[in-house]
Amino acid sequence: MRARGFTLVEVMVALAIVAIALPAVLVSLYRQIDDTAYLRDKTMAEMVAANKLAEMRLVIASTRVLTAGKDNGVTPMADREWHWWVETKPIDVSKMFRTEIRVGLSEEQQAQPLYTLMAFMSSDLQIEIPTSPLGPGEKDAEGQQLDGGSTTSDTGVDQGSPQEGLEGLPEGLPEGLPEGLIPDG
Repeated sequence: MRARGFTLVEVMVALAIVAIALPAVLVSLYRQIDDTAYLRDKTMAEMVAANKLAEMRLVIASTRVLTAGKDNGVTPMADREWHWWVETKPIDVSKMFRTEIRVGLSEEQQAQPLYTLMAFMSSDLQIEIPTSPLGPGEKDAEGQQLDGGSTTSDTGVDQGSPQEGLEGLPEGLPEGLPEGLIPDG
């Protein structure tokens, strides 16, 4: 009795199948690795754009100035240099500006950035801080009429007397505790 094994033709056919399938698997794997790197870069570019928009909003809030124009620069993040381009221009709506922030890994990516963020901001930068959650003429919890005469600064701090409204509070308690939180005794 002779042992039965694979013939040379069967082995050659199996090797041909592996030779065709293996490069296809490797190409698919490399494509997946490239896609993962692209998504990582796109996510980081989104973070750079969001940070730049937050920075712009803080500067605008502190200076109360919003003007049209272009700006660009480089920001380091995740051990890489990110190039950003900002363009702010007025739109047809009164006192509104459109800000476009584009982010890429190199200066050449300005036309085709990794990420583009659009934001709409108002140039009407007047801030009104309410003096009380209740308006003038309304009654508070004790039924007392509010006169609306309290003044509030831009910082939101009441300019009234520091001792005003503290009658009945025990000594040593912090100011401004709601009545329900004042301990008996």
